[in-house]
Amino acid sequence: MSDTEDRPVALVTGASRGLGAALALALAPVYHIIAVARTTGGLEELDDRIQAKGGAATLAPMDVTDADAMAHLCRGIYDRWGQADLWLHSAVHAPPLTPTPHLAEKDWKTSLDVNATATATLIRMVEPLLNAAPAGRAVFFDDPRVGQKFFSAYAASKAAQMALVRSWAAESERIGPKVDILTPEPMPTAVRARFFPGEDRDALTHPDTEAARLLQQLDL
Repeated sequence: MSDTEDRPVALVTGASRGLGAALALALAPVYHIIAVARTTGGLEELDDRIQAKGGAATLAPMDVTDADAMAHLCRGIYDRWGQADLWLHSAVHAPPLTPTPHLAEKDWKTSLDVNATATATLIRMVEPLLNAAPAGRAVFFDDPRVGQKFFSAYAASKAAQMALVRSWAAESERIGPKVDILTPEPMPTAVRARFFPGEDRDALTHPDTEAARLLQQLDL
């Protein structure tokens, strides 16, 4: 078995760009990265960067809302490694900002599917992998927007996600896995550009810098 095969396993959902890619890259010297995202090109670019750092990744170009694909992935992780030591969930859908009465049904549905329903599905599927590890850990990222104008679909679906995660964290506090919720600083990501297209992106924190800060908070 190679050195990279002996490493602990980090599952990163939403890994093709932004914070997810930065976290995967930062963890790559220590963890074998399982990178999940819909964007194959972004995953391949991430893989090149991980290999340049001496790491290794398994690329999973999948949609987190596809429950069958996620079940297949989790079964594959179990069959190959028997566990997942770390799960970082950064996959998110950012619908267009709009007054609440003008919210399109498809934007509402996709927001709930990606930000809430997929999270619930993945928690159910990934928990056994984390519990199979000596100290399995799940990490989620909050972006509180409840009550802000034009954010209704995003705010509601993210709030639903955080409600799920906080319940899971309370339920697993004594029995595991450990569940963390972090709030990243504003970064020049595609999601933020959709929400704030005119802001000065140079004033925002680079995802690589923010990933390092967040991982330091987790003592990883």
